[in-house]
Amino acid sequence: MRSNVEPTEHPAAVSPEALLAQCSFRTTRRSGPGGQHRNKVETAVILTHEPTGVRAEANERRSQADNREQALQRLRVELALRIRIARENPSALWRRRVSEGKLKVNPSHQDFPALLAEILDFWLPRHAEFGELAERLGTTASQLIKFLKLEPRALAMVNQARSADGKRPYQ
Repeated sequence: MRSNVEPTEHPAAVSPEALLAQCSFRTTRRSGPGGQHRNKVETAVILTHEPTGVRAEANERRSQADNREQALQRLRVELALRIRIARENPSALWRRRVSEGKLKVNPSHQDFPALLAEILDFWLPRHAEFGELAERLGTTASQLIKFLKLEPRALAMVNQARSADGKRPYQ
């Protein structure tokens, strides 16, 4: 009998508040735009996800709050790339985001890392053809590849695994 209970939630899919609660937060000074003001205050933010040790940082802005938000988004993407969980069925988020076979999400949107993790969670353990995977996920292979191109490291991971299997890389 197949259960409809979702597997353990991927860390890239948890709420920002829940993810921050799992992280250590450190600030530091970095060089860059902002001149004298920047060198006097610790605006760079480094987040470390304690359960996994995955780190991300941001220091582009003069505002610590802006850098924390950027570091959190980067951490979510890093978690999506590095952490795999077992999945049987597409998540509720996935089902909400796929409409008429199209997967639409901006890479800067909070949902992007969770959806990226989901594609990789389904694909990497099986190395299935994207056509088979797309059918299972209610979309098309071209939509999945287009989505992976939004995070070039994800497409590189998939292509590296395909090359190891003797298959041609996706463009």
